[in-house]
Amino acid sequence: MIKTNLFPGGVRRALTLSYDDGQIFDVRLASLFDKYHMKATFHLNSGNLGKEGYVKENVLSQLYRRHEVSVHTVTHPFPTQIPDAELRREIVEDKRRLEELCGYPVRGMSYPFGDYSEHAICVARSCGMEYSRTVEDTGRFAIPQDFMKWHPTTHHNGDLEGLWKRFMERDFEEMLLFYVWGHSFEFDRENTWDKMEAFCQMAADNENVWYATNIEIKDYITAVRGLVYSEDGKMIYNPSCQSVWLTVDGEPVCIPAGALWKK
Repeated sequence: MIKTNLFPGGVRRALTLSYDDGQIFDVRLASLFDKYHMKATFHLNSGNLGKEGYVKENVLSQLYRRHEVSVHTVTHPFPTQIPDAELRREIVEDKRRLEELCGYPVRGMSYPFGDYSEHAICVARSCGMEYSRTVEDTGRFAIPQDFMKWHPTTHHNGDLEGLWKRFMERDFEEMLLFYVWGHSFEFDRENTWDKMEAFCQMAADNENVWYATNIEIKDYITAVRGLVYSEDGKMIYNPSCQSVWLTVDGEPVCIPAGALWKK
């Protein structure tokens, strides 16, 4: 039996983190994630960069060098409460400016205020967005069926320790994704930096966990879903540009990019 239930390296668990707005507290948060070898996605409003209390443009590429920078619109409007043309401008201009500052294509976003609709999703897709995070915590570890409605596991104010314990103890043959989100200013406002560091200490450097940005998760799952199978299940072709892991009759198998696997 073939099961597409493994992340890179043949592990079944992945952790991704996601933080919005680009306030100055991102400096401390990115440093914390770097310390514990974790990867995060930072969703930024380019219209606020350089303003008082926000990250400066000239430090962006260095600050987030181990992470992903993603769209959060230019000025942080409610996406469902502005005309389509304005929403397109908010997304496209944010994408363009962040690409200039970071030096790579920006491909994802999070919805300002967690506000979205089916129509807003269509507009975002037309602007080149490949995923977008909501603020609807699930308490679960599922891979999203639709990456434009990417619901996280929990806000960082949730039961991180209890959820992580469940995450690590769950013993089914499936891919499990732990997704934490929030805003860096909340740690300062609520004096919870110690809580976040304790979580990082607990979750860090586990050989059974893949630490990835949002876009790395999305790209890998897209590659998994793009595998091509023969009718008898004895051949699998990987047309993507990255290796894909899966299990065949209970054993891990890695199919390199562009390779044909035969049983």
